Amino acid sequence: MGHGRWRRVGSALWRVVAVWAVSTLTMLVLAGLLPDFKLQSADGDSATRIASTAALGAGAFGLLSALVWPLLVRALLLVPALVLGLLAFFLNGSLLLLALSLIPEGRGEAGAETAVVVAAVMSAVASATGGALAVRDDDAYRRRLYRLADRRRRRGVDGTPGPTTPGTVFIQLDGVGHDVLNAAVAKGLMPTIARWMGERATADGTRAAATHRLTPWRTDWSSQTGASQLGILHGSNHDVPAFRWYEKDTGEVMVSNRPASAVELQRRAVAHTGDGGLLTVDGASRGNLFSGGAEQLALVLSVAARRGKDNRSRAGYFAYFCDPANAVRTALSFVAEVCREVVESTRARLERRRPRVGRGGLYPFIRAFATVVERDVVVAAVIGDMLAGRSAVYADLVAYDEVAHHSGPFGRDVEKVLRRLDRSLALLDQVAEHAPRAYRIVVLSDHGQSPGETFRTRYGLTLGDLVRAGCGLPVPRKAQRTHSGAEARSAVRAALRRPVEERTDERRPPRGAEPIVLASGNLGLVSFPDVPHRMTREEIDRRHPALLATLANHPGIGFLLVRTLERGPLVLGARGAEVYLDEAPDDLGPLADFGPGAADAVRRTDGFPHTADIMVNSWYDPAEGEVLAFEEQIGSHGGLGGAQSRPFLLSPLVLPDPAADGTELVGAERIHQILRGWLGADLGPEVPVPVPANDSPFGAPDETAFAAPDRAAPDNTR
Repeated sequence: MGHGRWRRVGSALWRVVAVWAVSTLTMLVLAGLLPDFKLQSADGDSATRIASTAALGAGAFGLLSALVWPLLVRALLLVPALVLGLLAFFLNGSLLLLALSLIPEGRGEAGAETAVVVAAVMSAVASATGGALAVRDDDAYRRRLYRLADRRRRRGVDGTPGPTTPGTVFIQLDGVGHDVLNAAVAKGLMPTIARWMGERATADGTRAAATHRLTPWRTDWSSQTGASQLGILHGSNHDVPAFRWYEKDTGEVMVSNRPASAVELQRRAVAHTGDGGLLTVDGASRGNLFSGGAEQLALVLSVAARRGKDNRSRAGYFAYFCDPANAVRTALSFVAEVCREVVESTRARLERRRPRVGRGGLYPFIRAFATVVERDVVVAAVIGDMLAGRSAVYADLVAYDEVAHHSGPFGRDVEKVLRRLDRSLALLDQVAEHAPRAYRIVVLSDHGQSPGETFRTRYGLTLGDLVRAGCGLPVPRKAQRTHSGAEARSAVRAALRRPVEERTDERRPPRGAEPIVLASGNLGLVSFPDVPHRMTREEIDRRHPALLATLANHPGIGFLLVRTLERGPLVLGARGAEVYLDEAPDDLGPLADFGPGAADAVRRTDGFPHTADIMVNSWYDPAEGEVLAFEEQIGSHGGLGGAQSRPFLLSPLVLPDPAADGTELVGAERIHQILRGWLGADLGPEVPVPVPANDSPFGAPDETAFAAPDRAAPDNTR
């Protein structure tokens, strides 16, 4: 054994001994503080005997954590993630009780509740100590990364090394718009992004050379993750008119983030394009709605609907939580984030901030899951992929989008989230230095978010109430008393040529004839389920003479899309404005405020088979960038208007400029073409990989890609 190997072995043993010593000291301190935790017999022992008991207990606990814990977590893979996070505490405490029972002469003793506390503290301290030693010993940490990389580096059958071409990591910052990113960089919230963009000063006061270029792009009309990510990963978001929509042929409501819907949407995209997706060549999909054709999957929603022994949709949690220190650290950060949300929402309520929406119920836990658990697990997964040398990785970090919906796209809450996201990017940048192949990190977003109060807050009724009033159907008494409700009912009576003051008998039509009204941010969809086809304007006017005028003239509505019998797509606006889209119009009418490309985006959606009978886009204020969400969100996306339609693409300069020809990047499908071109330049011309009709378009999830160093998923919430 060479001198270098002896040195490495000695360094590793030193870290093990140091962690053991710190754990022993921690156990001694806790035994002195907690009355139910004892390390001595009833008659008392000497200090030396107590110390040796603590050393034995700490060693047994560490050994059990290393050997037994991964088996326990593997057995619980099918347990929901939140439940698994809570079980981590109790399982860890059980391991401590087992360790104490192994101490000779029964000197170790602890109550069940106390064991949970002691195990949590010891795991956290041991992890912190190991991480600190690794950080202090840069050579040791680098060697460890290389060892991990060597074990995962792909080799051919003949033992030759894997590809030497660079790999690409795509990190999606969900909901972070182009303007938000620029503002965050200017404020110093995202120093890693600033360094890549050449916006960060060096020690001598000069600016570092830029390594990445920032390019804005424009979404389709449906500016939401379902449409954008499906287009980016699978090259087609055809027939995705919104986040949720009603399909008359099946009688089902499709919801983009529902597992069964995600499976169907991915199936349709694969059938439409004829290939598996962006990640079919040695790819990994982490934390996404769709697989992208990757073989390595974890936390992918379209896999979550699968059942049976081969369903490993939660496999992504295994490798992360198999380290009890990770489980404890993430669980503590989860609790801290819940408390932080409660404090922030209480402060917003006391300060009477406007706009504001309710943030109670389960939302604090949902926010904590998105900003802590999902982030930590996904980042650890990507690190494992990089150390394994995979060619293409696509991962989604949803933290900003979740918080911005309830706190707004700007402000203290989202600034903290952006800081943590930047730390995650910095960590991946560091890991890239130790990966078995060079990596290029591409950061992009799927859409932005537009601020504004809700439609219900401003007008006192929902879009559904307004539609029902325009149809002459009963509406809640509270909505009837609002100004908007009164105007709608007056419009109905006028259209029916009845006096305004006349009280008419309101007879409820058959249940199946009532309109279905769905909301996707500031985009609304109205469908009449008893009509098997998409209704034309002429049919709607015959059935409900006042409905279209009621909607188009409402101050909270920007424009409507309906289909006419003779000329196809028609946009309706206030005061009788009509814009036919069968040809390029000279006067855009109500579409003019929504920016360039609005007419093309609306025209494209009109061609989808499942476009609603009436598509409703909310009012938009170009000066303030505000929209009115039909959902309870003060930061929204889903339609046209403002920053929601303007995401970004941050790519290394070594890659071709995506906008070299000077044209604007429009649509998620265009982004797919760009990303596929980048991958093809390294992996060779990618031909579409067909998916057999009798095979699933989803690859097999991977559990081993998550193995990462102790500091793979740091606690960034503090």
